[in-house]
Amino acid sequence: MGHEVFEYLRSFIVHYGYWAVALALLCENAGIPVPGETTLLLASFLAYSEHRLHLGWIIVVGTCAAALGDNLGYLLGHYGGRPLFERYQKISRISKEALERGERLFERYGSFTVFFARFIFGLRIFAGPLAGVLRMRWKSFVLFNLMGAVLWVTVISFAGYFFGKHWDELEHVVGRFNLVAGVVVVALIVFFWRKHRGATAKNH
Repeated sequence: MGHEVFEYLRSFIVHYGYWAVALALLCENAGIPVPGETTLLLASFLAYSEHRLHLGWIIVVGTCAAALGDNLGYLLGHYGGRPLFERYQKISRISKEALERGERLFERYGSFTVFFARFIFGLRIFAGPLAGVLRMRWKSFVLFNLMGAVLWVTVISFAGYFFGKHWDELEHVVGRFNLVAGVVVVALIVFFWRKHRGATAKNH
């Protein structure tokens, strides 16, 4: 991250505190491409280095904002439908390939996609709206969305807090972690899904 961007985000967090964390994560998870993850990392780093914020409250605020943001995105996708989503896609410059990959994941893994979408770069931003467009059951969406928010916010916050003194390296590692975590979660989902199908087939 450039020094100017770092200083801008730092001053934004210092000035607005937990509201800055809430706004960034709310917007990113609702489908607006803002640096929510970087803001969360930096807020946790400042909790470690300058004691301006408390890690526990960062996790609580971040989880609530991320979960609420995804629900707003879901509502926009659900009521706006594909025409609205396609206009949003053009404005936010989501590639057609990324969208198609997201749709395939939803078709194959359903509600589980909402859970691990947070750990995949790009998919986190439009997972909520896409789930709404695809008419995922809202109760399932709420459950997996909340579980994903809790895990993602907690992991990123602890990373920012405990490894914040190596900021540049941390950003790079977290970026790679998102990809690796996404692959691991997908693999676990496939394993348990096949195991469940096998058990169901035996019962029938």
